[in-house]
Amino acid sequence: MPFQLFHKKRFPFSKVLWTVLVCYLCIVGLSVTVVYFFPDRGNRHQELGILLTPYYLIKLVVNTLFFAGFYFYALNFFYHLLSEKKGFFYYFGGILLFTAIFNGYFLVNDLLRPDTIQGAWSAVAMIAFFVMCLLLSALPALLIAFIVYIIDEKKHRKLLEAQKLQLEIEKAHANLNFLKAQINPHFLHNTLNFLYAKSLPYSPELSEGILTLSEIMRYALSDPARGEGKVALKDEVEHLRNVIKINQLRYNNHLQVYFEVDGVVNGVTIIPFVLITIVENAFKHGDLKSIEQPIAIRLSIDSKGIHFYCRNKKKKGPREISTGIGLDNIRKRLDLAYAEGYSLQIKDEYDLYTTQLSIQTP
Repeated sequence: MPFQLFHKKRFPFSKVLWTVLVCYLCIVGLSVTVVYFFPDRGNRHQELGILLTPYYLIKLVVNTLFFAGFYFYALNFFYHLLSEKKGFFYYFGGILLFTAIFNGYFLVNDLLRPDTIQGAWSAVAMIAFFVMCLLLSALPALLIAFIVYIIDEKKHRKLLEAQKLQLEIEKAHANLNFLKAQINPHFLHNTLNFLYAKSLPYSPELSEGILTLSEIMRYALSDPARGEGKVALKDEVEHLRNVIKINQLRYNNHLQVYFEVDGVVNGVTIIPFVLITIVENAFKHGDLKSIEQPIAIRLSIDSKGIHFYCRNKKKKGPREISTGIGLDNIRKRLDLAYAEGYSLQIKDEYDLYTTQLSIQTP
C-alpha cells in the first residue's frame, strides 16, 4: 500500500520537493551547458529556444511534481517497511510497483511528445527501459531509506542508553537519599569526632584513622554535585588522598602507592566519584606491596583539560571476580556528561593494568 497515509512521515514532502527541484534544475542546467558549448547539429540558439518553449517549461514543472510525489511515497513506504521489519516479499513487491509506476509515467510521457514519431517498442527495448527505471527509481529510494533508517536507529539506541543511564543515576540518588534518611550525617560525623577526641590520648594512629574515616563519610554522604552535576576537582583530590590514607593505615603504611598532582586544581570541576572508582579498582585487583611496580597515580591539569593516569601491577594467584560494572558505569557517566569531550583508555597487559582518562575543559 504505497499510497496510504503513513502514521509518521520520516521524509516531509516539502524537503523532498526542494531536493528534487534542485537536482532537476542541475540536470537542466547541465543540459543547457552541453547544448550551448557542444552542439552536434544545427544552431545552438535554436536548440536552446526549444528548451525554453512553453511545452518544455510545463514539462519541467510536471516532471518535478511527479518526481517529488514519487520519491515522497517511495521513501516513506520503504522506511515504513524497515521500521516494521517486514519480510523480503514486501520489499520485492514495492520495488516492482514503484518501478512500474516510474516506467508507466515515462512511457506515457514519451507517447505525448510532439517531436517523436511513434513506433512499436521491441521486447529488448522494453526490458532495457524497465531496468533503467528500476536503477533510477525504486532502488535509490530503498537505498536512501535504508541509510536514513540505520542512522535513526543508532541515534535512537544512543538516546535510549542515555535515558537508561539517567534512570540508573536517579535510582542511585534515590537509594543514597534513602540511606541518608536512615543515617543522620551530622550524628555520624559528630560521633566519629567524639571517638577521635577520646582515642587521641591513647593511640594517635587510631585517632588519625577515625578522623580520616570521618572525612570520607562526610564527603560520601554529602551532596556535593550541583549545577551540571559536577564538583570541585580539589574536593575529589582531597577525597582521593583520604581513601589512600585510610588504606595505608589498614596496612601499617606498607602500601606502595605514589600519588602526584601537577597543575592548579582550584576552579576546575569534574563529575564526582570517577577518579576514586579507578583507584579503588587498582586497590582491589592490584599488588599493593610491590616495590618494583608500585601503584602509580598521576593527575595533571593544563590548558587542554584534566589528565588522570593510574597503573598497577596485577595480583598473583586467586583474584577477586570483577564484573566490570564500575568502569562501565563511569564510561556511561562520562558519555552523558562530556559526550565527545573525553578519552578513556584501558590497557590490560599480562602483569600490568593501566587506565588513562583525559577530559577536555572549556
